[in-house]
Amino acid sequence: MAIAIARPRLTWSERFYLPAIVKGMAVTLRHFKNMLFGQTRVTMQYPEQKWDPHLPDYYRGAPALVKDEQGRIRCVACQLCEFICPPRAIKIEPGEIPTNDRFAKVEKYPREFDIDMIRCIYCGMCEEVCPEQAIFLRKDYAITGLTRAEMVHNKEKLLEIGGVMHGVVLKWNERK
Repeated sequence: MAIAIARPRLTWSERFYLPAIVKGMAVTLRHFKNMLFGQTRVTMQYPEQKWDPHLPDYYRGAPALVKDEQGRIRCVACQLCEFICPPRAIKIEPGEIPTNDRFAKVEKYPREFDIDMIRCIYCGMCEEVCPEQAIFLRKDYAITGLTRAEMVHNKEKLLEIGGVMHGVVLKWNERK
């Protein structure tokens, strides 16, 4: 059985709607006045102005691969980042280092390293699990592309945007 609820009685001003419209226009005019006198910034002019100086230290942006001071790739192709990635955005194809190489103890290097930026959720798990500190999340939020293929970053692109990271690299440590 339906229950009937009596509507409240409206006053003449509530039925007329004019006071509510005037209140709304007053708010709009107050914001317009503040904008005219420079007290309020309405819109950031994006390509010229960016949030970069205001990003917090814990901001997680796009992942990138880094090299050491000698220009060597820090990644050992252990594939931990590929296995831990929740959306499966990382694909690694390891290659073997020749036995006559000075760093043959490392055994592997990433022959192919791809990150699909469309699938990436920027969770930071790849950065946390990396034993060689080869992958880092940059403070970058403007990742664009015209096609899906442009949004899959290969090893060369990831190294280009990652740059050089200074510090101890366990991979190339002779005593390891």
